[in-house]
Amino acid sequence: MVQRHPAAAELEPIERASRDELQALQLQRMQQTLKHAYENVPHYRAAFDAKGVHPDDLKTLADLAKFPFSDKRTLRDNYPFGLFAVPREKVVRIHASSGTTGKATVVGYTQNDIDMWADMVARSIRAAGGRAGDMVHISYGYGLFTGGLGAHYGAERLGCTVIPMSGGQTEKQVQLIRDFQPSIIMVTPSYMLNIIEEFQRQGVDPAESSLKVGIFGAEPWTDAMRREIEQRAGIDAVDIYGLSEVIGPGVASECIESKDGPVIWEDHFYPEIIDPETGEVLPDGAEGELVFTSLTKEAMPVIRYRTKDLTRLLPPTSRAMRRMDKITGRSDDMLIIRGVNVFPTQIEELVLKMPKLAPQYQLVVSRDGHLDKLDVVCELRAEAAAVLSEFEVGTLGRELEHLIKTHVGVSTRVSVVGTEGIERTLTGKARRVIDKRPRN
Repeated sequence: MVQRHPAAAELEPIERASRDELQALQLQRMQQTLKHAYENVPHYRAAFDAKGVHPDDLKTLADLAKFPFSDKRTLRDNYPFGLFAVPREKVVRIHASSGTTGKATVVGYTQNDIDMWADMVARSIRAAGGRAGDMVHISYGYGLFTGGLGAHYGAERLGCTVIPMSGGQTEKQVQLIRDFQPSIIMVTPSYMLNIIEEFQRQGVDPAESSLKVGIFGAEPWTDAMRREIEQRAGIDAVDIYGLSEVIGPGVASECIESKDGPVIWEDHFYPEIIDPETGEVLPDGAEGELVFTSLTKEAMPVIRYRTKDLTRLLPPTSRAMRRMDKITGRSDDMLIIRGVNVFPTQIEELVLKMPKLAPQYQLVVSRDGHLDKLDVVCELRAEAAAVLSEFEVGTLGRELEHLIKTHVGVSTRVSVVGTEGIERTLTGKARRVIDKRPRN
């Protein structure tokens, strides 16, 4: 593992600031943001007025709880440019995410927004151990998705050499890594597993590659997945967090010296944790839904944006700012199977406890009469597939069924298929859930 722990002198002053200094800056910026949104975005003016609040009512950070939430529906209802707080001609770039239903969620950036975003991703890469001159292989998708360009501009801002590979073409990904010798890769964790498998398919030990650090984001992943990737690839696996509606990647990132949860860059993004049902603000340490208010965005400020990500806020360690715990799931893609709440990450943890199973799985939800049914499909590692009998494979499946019933509380039917028996994603996020239930 690489040892690139920054000296105090390498950090920005705000990364070492006292809590009082940070909160004073947050309050000043929050007051400016609320005023900017109220005066320039009809939606926010109407929403504030409907709730009987005005930007001048924000006297302390706790007063933010008086203001209304926003969410994906807010963006879709104001499609395409209704949430822009500056004239359209001042917007220098537009990104969008399609989602699974309805209109795209559109975000816009002024030049100052692009510069701030690049600064935050550069800060994130530095926190992950990156330094000027490092070569960074970027396998996030480019285009309307914020991942590729966000990582690209941040790596360049830090002074790195960028390989803008984008996603897909896994064989070529491995060839370029072998030829160019990058030390850092930025990619989704599920696609990193594809890259590891391609190294092995080519007869190359991925742990012998030039890669030292992987900066992984764009989908939830567990500490068990971290250990899997680190062991097989011989790298430090670091978590980066972001979402398009708030800015893109770089809202928060882990520090390589601690790897204890992404540090939220609180000088630009103010976090809250709320009860998903009541909207009540919860204290630090309590698990709930993550909410963000942007503090410096010009083109499209977001006020109390409900991310649907379930996590908790943790105290500062390596930096002066609070951390977020691993995402345990999303309040809107939680599966309810016969009254039991199930998150894909819960199943992933159990799959990765079984050394004969590969870290690939799918959850297939269907309807059996009037009741929901959950099938789990997972696959064997190559070395296990070569030696296990059909009976032993069946036993593995029954063992996993027992683990899921014991730890998650839901009955499942597990199917164990051969190596690469589950369709691989070529790029981007893994399709972990297939929902076959009728939509009526």
